[in-house]
Amino acid sequence: MSLLVQGNKHEWEVVIGMEVHAQIATKSKLFSGSSTLFGAAANNNVSFVDAAMPGMLPVINQEAVTQAIRTGLAINAQINKYSVFDRKNYFYADLPQGYQISQFSDPIVGLGSLDITTKQGGDKTIGITRIHLEQDAGKSLHDQNPQYSYIDLNRAGVPLMEIVSEPDIRSSEEAGEYIKKLRSILRYVGSCDADMEKGMMRADANVSIRLPGNEFGTRCEIKNLNSVRNMIRAIDYEVQRQIEIVESGGTIDQETRLFDVSSGETKTMRSKEDAHDYRYFPDPDLLPLILTDEQIEQERNNLPEMPDVKQQRYKKDFGLNDYDAGVLTSDKDYADYYEAVLQNCKDAKLACTWITGELFGRLNKAGTDFNKNPINAAQMAELISLIEDKTISGKIAKDILDIMFAEGGNPGDIVEAKGLKQVTDTGAIEKQIDEVLAANQDKVEQYKSGKDKLFGFFVGQVMKATQGKANPQAVNEILKQKLS
Repeated sequence: MSLLVQGNKHEWEVVIGMEVHAQIATKSKLFSGSSTLFGAAANNNVSFVDAAMPGMLPVINQEAVTQAIRTGLAINAQINKYSVFDRKNYFYADLPQGYQISQFSDPIVGLGSLDITTKQGGDKTIGITRIHLEQDAGKSLHDQNPQYSYIDLNRAGVPLMEIVSEPDIRSSEEAGEYIKKLRSILRYVGSCDADMEKGMMRADANVSIRLPGNEFGTRCEIKNLNSVRNMIRAIDYEVQRQIEIVESGGTIDQETRLFDVSSGETKTMRSKEDAHDYRYFPDPDLLPLILTDEQIEQERNNLPEMPDVKQQRYKKDFGLNDYDAGVLTSDKDYADYYEAVLQNCKDAKLACTWITGELFGRLNKAGTDFNKNPINAAQMAELISLIEDKTISGKIAKDILDIMFAEGGNPGDIVEAKGLKQVTDTGAIEKQIDEVLAANQDKVEQYKSGKDKLFGFFVGQVMKATQGKANPQAVNEILKQKLS
């Protein structure tokens, strides 16, 4: 399927490379002991190192190094046993040192790859150029006073991994799937919480267009995209903007742009810098980072089961299809919940249906995040077990799930308290069927004369008479006998 975008004069190929800043899941900053806790009062998590006081020296956070290694291994990347910290020089009011400690020529992680699946293009491998470690800057606050801007240095020095892709992405949809897959991997590994709303994962999209087969066009970087939806909107707008400029005879300026969520437009922020503009040089306060084979292999052995491997296992062991296995393994919390449910019920496919269909549906409708799910795995397993042993029907189970979702409680207790046990006594069901047929003789005659669709009417009447408690399978079997 073609991924080309139609302009007024030509079809254009979109070229996208992603730069993702992922906050590493550590309790302290990259070069100081200050806390990384989100939501603290302004300038509460700041040490002399973070504030760049004279004479303060950085000390590397070992856990940040370990998490970068684990992330690199999870994307099948080369782990570099020799890497160097550099000073990246530029002025921001919220960058106290006047430079950022980052990595440039010798990053900790080299070439890797990540596989995605899209509706448009099917399966695709996106190359990853590098992952390097760097410290975050602080934050400028412009809405506190009409005359002044304020600086909050809580984020200054927070450890980041910058994950840079190859320019292999060809549509906003592919970019979205790339970010979702990368976010999933980071969460599986435990190297980043990847909560984009809290700024723990931020994406920059480098977007350009070209006629198919031509050299790459001039790229524009869209900075600090904080959700997959906004990223897709920003890329789509930027592609159309560039097409209109080029087709009208203009040229694209290499620049950094911001996405305005309210207008849906990208807007100029500054001209785009190249590497030489930052005057990189090795940080004289930090020695090169030397890793051993033993360190790398230890982290390789400590990696959890990755989502792609888990998806294949779910298909093989539980008989799930590609879609269902993909949904359950797309987030580590989903997979952990599913496996916890399966510890206490037998039918893996039924469990999948009730989690991805019924539970997820209620969560989406209520706008509730999965981590605030009011129904724990043991309760869900109990509900599914009640369906398995035919204590309740699927219809009754949905009603019970509604009660659990809104009011809490265990399904077994709700069944007992409300008298919701399924009627499996065939004698009682047969008696109810006889009454329904006797009250609807005209429809019985119509059914026997060829109106087969009336069978559903009889089933509905029996279920209504039994308040939904009759075993549906028994109802169907006895009705067929009676009407034959």
